[in-house]
Amino acid sequence: MQTTGALLISPALPSCSSSPLQVARREFQTSVVSRDIDTAAKFIGAGAATVGVAGSGAGIGTVFGSLIIGYARNPSLKQQLFSYAILGFALSEAMGLFCLMVAFLILFAM
Repeated sequence: MQTTGALLISPALPSCSSSPLQVARREFQTSVVSRDIDTAAKFIGAGAATVGVAGSGAGIGTVFGSLIIGYARNPSLKQQLFSYAILGFALSEAMGLFCLMVAFLILFAM
């Protein structure tokens, strides 16, 4: 009888054996089904981590939309607004890249 994904412990021998301290031997058996479940979980986790890239795109759109609105209200602040927009772009893009990095770590490092 084969059990899938169960921890099998072979019983220790009686105390009349040559070694006074018998340690139970443990084996872990995996099956095709449990490997398929692990693979599916990796793909689901990587997909969930990739959702953050869409948030990064929305954040970049918001940053540059706000730049256009701010420039339309006060054109004399063009240089200061543009530097703030570049900073917001960099931070938003970094979050998207971190999400993508986590997705690749889930897929290939685990």
